[in-house]
Parts: sequence; C-alpha cells; structure tokens
Amino acid sequence: MAKTSGLGGVVSVADSGSVARIITNDVTNWTFTTPRATQDTTGVDKFAHEVILLLADFTVTFNGIMNPTVTTSSHAVFSTVPSTSVARSTNIQPTNSGSTPQITCNVMYTDYQLTRANTGELTWQVPGQLADGAVPTWA
Repeated sequence: MAKTSGLGGVVSVADSGSVARIITNDVTNWTFTTPRATQDTTGVDKFAHEVILLLADFTVTFNGIMNPTVTTSSHAVFSTVPSTSVARSTNIQPTNSGSTPQITCNVMYTDYQLTRANTGELTWQVPGQLADGAVPTWA
C-alpha cells in the first residue's frame, strides 16, 4: 500500500446493547495507543538496560461534535457510558482504503465528557481502555 492520509477513515463503536454504530461523521479526531509493559531484567553485570515484554494494552480517546438527533449518533452510543458497565466492540479503520488496515478490540469507556466553549462549540471527549484481555491486533 502506498503512503496515505487519514482522510476518509471509519470509526465504529457498539452501543450499550452491543449494536455496532458507525459514528465517523461525529468524530473529529482520535488517538489510540497499543503499549506493551516491560520488566527490567538487567543483571548487575550489564552496562545497559535489559528488558522483556509483558502484557499488551490498548487505550483510545475519541473527540467529536455533539449530535443528539438520531439513535445511531455518537451521543446515543456514549450517553449510556455513565449508567452502564459494558465492554463495547470498537473498530478503527484509519484510512479510506477499504477494510484494511483496521484494529478491533473490546473497550471499556470510562467517561463521556462534554465541553461548551465560550465561542459556542459543543464537543465531547470519550476515553477508553482495553476491556477483556484479548491482545489488540491489526487486520
């Protein structure tokens, strides 16, 4: 695949009833990480760190524009975060190249933050973390 931009990607998050909802139109930007924990195994005979890899993780933060108008909007998906404790299937396709690359995992969203700026914008931010111990993988 040639180098590409992040234009035209797709974001899908399950609502509290486990129905996948494409919320791409409401999302303005996102950040996710796939860090691995490490354990320092450096012996006293070494002059530099020696580590081994441990558990994998996934964290994500979505940012977007308030859209309360339809049952498939981001507001319908995330407004139940404070009142439900369910893992939500999350799929991010960062490019417009069809179905790949994409990363899918189950995420526990921890907050639905709304911000009304002094200029009038009404935006939201939703952080989440890997929920089920399954290693996040790219397809």
